[in-house]
Amino acid sequence: MTQDDVNEEPTETLSIDEIANAKETVSAAGFVVTDGPIAGSKYLLESGNSTLGRHPESSIFLDDITVSRRHAEILLSGDEARVEDVGSLNGTYLNQRQIDSSQRLVPGDVLQIGKFKLVYFQESQ
Repeated sequence: MTQDDVNEEPTETLSIDEIANAKETVSAAGFVVTDGPIAGSKYLLESGNSTLGRHPESSIFLDDITVSRRHAEILLSGDEARVEDVGSLNGTYLNQRQIDSSQRLVPGDVLQIGKFKLVYFQESQ
């Protein structure tokens, strides 16, 4: 052991319970569109409900006939985001599986609505 090893600051030790109960604060969350007419677009989500659809007043406006006017909703609450289909005709897909109930989103998930593919991202502090 060298003198440098002796003078180093000790590494912080966390218990399993502390790690399991750690809460990250989400500083930003949203989607990057990877496929569809608006590929490359980035949308930030606000806390609470966000709507996705063909209606011009949707939080994320997806202007294509393959999208229902009121297609899906995202609920961003604390450190969690959930997506739910709200009665669309063509369905909402999460990671290539059609959803029929509220599903939790994790960074990297791919949401498909009509011909649009949106990748979920989340930045935490």
